[in-house]
Amino acid sequence: MSEQICLSSMDIDEHLKQARDELKRADHLIYVSLKYTRTCDVFKNCIARLIDAIDFSLTAMLIQLEEAGTITEIPQQARLRAELVKQQVHDDRILKLIEFYLFLRQVNRAEFDRAREYRRHVTMTCKVEGENVEITIDNITQYYKEIRDDLAYVEKYVKGTL
Repeated sequence: MSEQICLSSMDIDEHLKQARDELKRADHLIYVSLKYTRTCDVFKNCIARLIDAIDFSLTAMLIQLEEAGTITEIPQQARLRAELVKQQVHDDRILKLIEFYLFLRQVNRAEFDRAREYRRHVTMTCKVEGENVEITIDNITQYYKEIRDDLAYVEKYVKGTL
């Protein structure tokens, strides 16, 4: 993940562009790489890209809040950034995105089992909060589509064009 981003040197538009770029990379992983590779490693990479895309968007929101004087500083840790956005922004769609972001971070860190690799129904199973979570081509594609739509919403929210 991109934890070494320099928060002070990038502005809101640059963070939103970085989020779009990460989504493009996730799109390629889903629609090209998974078509030919079908391994859990591609799932892991895709999840990492989705996490980074959301993180860049949340950071753009925090920069906007900092410029508005609502907050004084932006935390370096991703979880603290997400919690700060949760405290400051009271939009249900953004709050749902943050919860999903935190879920994806747990999935990304969890130990996982591989099943049916190199087949259409490749499955990555990991344990999150005591429950098994299965990642398949179908549900990672759904995750991507939802995040793509939510990040477009966040971009409109940040730019004030809702």
